[in-house]
Amino acid sequence: MDHSIIQIEKLTKSFPMGKSKFTALYGIDLSFGEGEFAGFIGPSGSGKTTLLNIIGSLDVPTTGNVLVLGNSVGELTAKQAARLRKESLGFIFQSYNLLAVHTVFENVEFPLLLLKYSTSERRNMVMDALAWVGLTDKVKSKPPQLSGGECQRVAIARAMVKRPSLVLADEPTANLDAANSHNILQTMVKLNRDLKTTFLFATHDEKVIGYLRRKVYLLDGKIDKDEVLSN
Repeated sequence: MDHSIIQIEKLTKSFPMGKSKFTALYGIDLSFGEGEFAGFIGPSGSGKTTLLNIIGSLDVPTTGNVLVLGNSVGELTAKQAARLRKESLGFIFQSYNLLAVHTVFENVEFPLLLLKYSTSERRNMVMDALAWVGLTDKVKSKPPQLSGGECQRVAIARAMVKRPSLVLADEPTANLDAANSHNILQTMVKLNRDLKTTFLFATHDEKVIGYLRRKVYLLDGKIDKDEVLSN
């Protein structure tokens, strides 16, 4: 493991509920190094998606500190948080969030339009990303013409196209059958190994859990177990 890219210290997250509050995370201390393939595991309501969202700067801590690639998430302005996501993070969700009226190429290119790349640079990067997920033959297709597994592979290509330091995946196989799930996970493992991208999952899917090299179990907003597997 190389240097730490995520450092979490005494993280607590609470949400208002009427006149009281609901605490989703209690005093979390964690760090992740470059190139990890890790996941937060636990039942619904255990806090795993909340934790992933804070790491992704989509939410902020109530107390404590979360450093992501040297940025203190709780201290970022909305503009700074958006820039961190735009430049350094990739996101993969259980719903593919593809734009149905656009081609596969256009869907994957979209994150690059927010960055300063030339047309030819964007084209090369998109074609590289589609090659990683085995979809160069679908470049002109639109999402409604694709299978669920193909749509999720497009979503991975879109997350990876800018070669982010960190990819956050929230139940990425929830809508897929077993064969497609394994195909998707094997693709992610290969990208993790080839590009040294850090992958962090939120899941309770046994198929995903089987691929993880580090498993952080959450229960009622606390770390129940942190298990690192030897490669």
